[in-house]
Amino acid sequence: MKIVLRDCPPRAAWTLEQAGVHPLLARLYAARGIASTDELDDSLARLLPPEQLLGADQAARFLADAIQQGRRLCIVADYDCDGATACAVALRGLALLGARPGTLNYVVPDRAVHGYGLSPAVVELAMQQRPDVLVTVDNGIASLDGVAAARAHGLDVVITDHHLPAMVNERVVLPDATVIVNPSQPGCGFGSKCLAGVGVMFYVLLAVRAELRARGVFTPLQQPRLDTLLDLVALGTVADVVKLDANNRRLVAQGLKRIRSGKMHAGVAALFAAARREPSRASAFDFGFALGPRINAAGRLADMTLGIECLLTDDPKRAAELAQTLDTINRERRDVEAGMREQAEAMLEMLIPAGDAPSALAIFDPEFHEGVVGIVASRLKDKLHRPTFVFARGQDGLLKGSGRSIPGFHLRDALDLVSKRHPGVLKKFGGHAMAAGCTLAHEHLQTFERGFQQVASEWLGPELLARTLATDGPLDPQWFAPEVVQVIEREVWGQSFEAPVFSDEVEIVSQRIVGERHLKLTVRHSGTLREAIWFGRSEPLPARTVLAYRLSLDEFNGAQRVQMVVEGAAADRGGP
Repeated sequence: MKIVLRDCPPRAAWTLEQAGVHPLLARLYAARGIASTDELDDSLARLLPPEQLLGADQAARFLADAIQQGRRLCIVADYDCDGATACAVALRGLALLGARPGTLNYVVPDRAVHGYGLSPAVVELAMQQRPDVLVTVDNGIASLDGVAAARAHGLDVVITDHHLPAMVNERVVLPDATVIVNPSQPGCGFGSKCLAGVGVMFYVLLAVRAELRARGVFTPLQQPRLDTLLDLVALGTVADVVKLDANNRRLVAQGLKRIRSGKMHAGVAALFAAARREPSRASAFDFGFALGPRINAAGRLADMTLGIECLLTDDPKRAAELAQTLDTINRERRDVEAGMREQAEAMLEMLIPAGDAPSALAIFDPEFHEGVVGIVASRLKDKLHRPTFVFARGQDGLLKGSGRSIPGFHLRDALDLVSKRHPGVLKKFGGHAMAAGCTLAHEHLQTFERGFQQVASEWLGPELLARTLATDGPLDPQWFAPEVVQVIEREVWGQSFEAPVFSDEVEIVSQRIVGERHLKLTVRHSGTLREAIWFGRSEPLPARTVLAYRLSLDEFNGAQRVQMVVEGAAADRGGP
């Protein structure tokens, strides 16, 4: 690993500090492209207006009509945290806006049975609810056959999504839906292309409320408070690992403020309790590593209905029961994932000579579980710094693969090129730059692997295949204080707005293995002894090394102390 320093424009840091920003935060923000305090304004008034989102006005008129006419609406959800929170936001929001009791329902695909998105099979599932309208959340933009099946049943279809549309013969093809709201669709000039699925649905609700207000249904003072949904919006946004641009940071910041003040839905509170996290100190880290995985576990190993119901109930006791069930499923997920990861790593050791990993990886084993292939792909990608696909056999006998990528390698575009070079190999595929999925027959696995590796070898040069860790450089000893850690934790960090990681040369005073696979360290940093831990690392470190680390509060017997959580180590620290 090469540890490098982020560029921090000194004038920007000075400007922020002079405007009253904490000196350390000023430096961190400047290194992430923030040049003025205006960019740090997280008030709701600074959100991009809904009318800029293509299709939002049309969806508002259609859904306002549907609400006033008492039409039956069925939300078609997805089986991840973004889809679950988007479903809960849709149902709660539409009810706030006047949808009559009994007119709102939802369906969510079973990962193993239905696959992803609005398929014809999911349409048949939804038909059991006798709907008039299907409203997709976090899916639908590429569901050409599913939308056609719904229209054949006489249903209207409103698509709210954020994924990329389907490509047919190198042309973007949109489904024949009644309305499409998606910042990634052609012609949409919305200023944030990075909305999560739950963010898109929240924006649609804002537009519907504005339409009903214009019709005289609500006055500005009497209109429903949609900001009550922001704890769910924030959770889904962070859990889906979308880019935290300024607009998304505002959504997340507002959700965190509500949670810290005790204003959250019963299911969110129950998930905090199940994860043993304190809502008054809620952070984006909690969403990504505590609450999100527990909801995702339901879609991976069980039924996402459990996760959605946890977010829908207003009964604290029921919420606690569901959160505990999700916690149990998540523990099972961890065990399954750990076994698969060990198995995959053993396969790699046999197949790949030391230091000679190919430009991309494709791993399959008959014992792999379809529900956790994405997590295992992410772990292997992190370990080897290579685009990685992990496959499991689905109930239909086909191989279902989930991939994760590294910077500089657009995974969905790579799949598109593989499909063109090897027609018929990929039965279907889709996704984003950093994460994607595909389906193929077992007999085509080797062809896919060769094609995938060929694309990677063409697109990835040595500089992209070299693992680097960007850091914020040395940390002055004065900032090793619990109150400073709390200041950092209260800010919104995430994808493309990474949490602070510092780097310093230290002397290793002592090191030992704890919990079988974690390296516990005592280091001398700027003349002071400090405690550090490197999770998942068992190999010893040399006497002097450069550590990349983040700060964490370690609490014991009511006392707090600052701990260095190591993210990487290197012989030296490079430049930007």
